[in-house]
Amino acid sequence: MQFWYSRSWIAWLLCPFSLLFWLITTVRRALFRLNLLKSYRAPVPVVIVGNLSVGGNGKTPAVIWLVQELTKCGLNVGVISRGYGSKAKNYPLLVTPTSDPIEAGDEPVLIAARTQAPVCISPNRQQAIECLLQHAKCDVIISDDGLQHYKLQRDFELVIMDAERGLGNGFLLPSGPLRELPSRLKNVDIIITNGSENQYSDAVMTLKPQYAVNLVIKAQRPLNEFSQATAIAGIGNPPRFFTMLQQHGIQLMETQAFQDHQSFSPELFAKFDKNRPLLMTEKDAVKCMTFAEEHWWYVPVTTEIQGEKVQLFIQKIVQKCGQKM
Repeated sequence: MQFWYSRSWIAWLLCPFSLLFWLITTVRRALFRLNLLKSYRAPVPVVIVGNLSVGGNGKTPAVIWLVQELTKCGLNVGVISRGYGSKAKNYPLLVTPTSDPIEAGDEPVLIAARTQAPVCISPNRQQAIECLLQHAKCDVIISDDGLQHYKLQRDFELVIMDAERGLGNGFLLPSGPLRELPSRLKNVDIIITNGSENQYSDAVMTLKPQYAVNLVIKAQRPLNEFSQATAIAGIGNPPRFFTMLQQHGIQLMETQAFQDHQSFSPELFAKFDKNRPLLMTEKDAVKCMTFAEEHWWYVPVTTEIQGEKVQLFIQKIVQKCGQKM
């Protein structure tokens, strides 16, 4: 929504609805805080990786990074997710690297593939945790999203924010992109901004691509060997992906932005030039493997998050898990 990033007349027009949204969410959170609504405490520490605003902040790369960092520290890490866009017949559902992304959701499949960690999806996060713990040894659970899911008690909260878009116009839904007021950030453990630093940053996340992988033959090719290409993206912020490719010297002859969690079919690709490489995100690629063509490539990224506050955050999680073990 373009008006989420300016204080246009549309945003002001919707303010009464934002006020109602604020009232409902504030009362609901207060009821959880007063124990008038029940919440679930997992038997192992829970880390929430979430955001204050909707869409395209870079949450999935942050989850993958955190799983990898905690695994390096010797912890057994499990991941739960609501499984947005999934169409499983039954929940909870254990997700593996070979799971059908239509059934399990694109992001959970990608997380499972990149980390090899046990992943479970369910709209009911308590059920997801209980299922995960029945099938795998987990010292810590990372919740992909769920900052506003107060039914789940948490030990740590990590917020991801797009540095460029920030908090948009600062309004709550539907006038703006915020799920909670900016004051909520005072209560989280760490704020990581994606792309660059801003006024909220405790640390900066950088996504670094190095090569492209062919969807059919799995060959790797350095990005600087692509002079021209078509690019598509079905993520929360497609322009970020297109800009990243252009910064690597690739001339994009055609781009197509799809909605986040887009369901792909061969028909959607019929209009693109088959004589030109087609580049996509790794998240999109997991949904295109079964009908991929030889000129299709996906671009995996390496997540880098550095800084003293990040290392302290990791240490706190490890210490908390040590107390439980």
